[in-house]
Amino acid sequence: MSVSVDLPFVGTYRLEALGALGDPTRRLIFETLAAGPLSVGELAKRLPVSRPAVSQHLRALKEAGLVIDRAAGTRRIYHVDPSGVAGLRAYLDRVWGDALDAFKQEVEAQQRQVDAQQHAGAAQPTAVETEE
Repeated sequence: MSVSVDLPFVGTYRLEALGALGDPTRRLIFETLAAGPLSVGELAKRLPVSRPAVSQHLRALKEAGLVIDRAAGTRRIYHVDPSGVAGLRAYLDRVWGDALDAFKQEVEAQQRQVDAQQHAGAAQPTAVETEE
């Protein structure tokens, strides 16, 4: 099995981001951080999850490229990574655009089929026209 050298590494990264957000707790943490930066302790106070669980979920979100952290004394402050979100958004925009293009092509193909059937029906004489 070979992998194309044309495949961007970032594609896997985006899939990891989607997978990370598939977990309801991680999604809740991500949405909470979207409102502003917080420490693990602050997140644990706001969510129905223990501090160790918050830390594990943050690690998964960080590995997926969705959050970053910075040191603030003895604490780490987490916030949404704008570049990770931008990459995920670009991926979703592309997928949505492809889906809309495919839908448009299908609608146009069906319309051409209807137009062809109407044109074929108009070209054939009716029973009244053939009797005259």
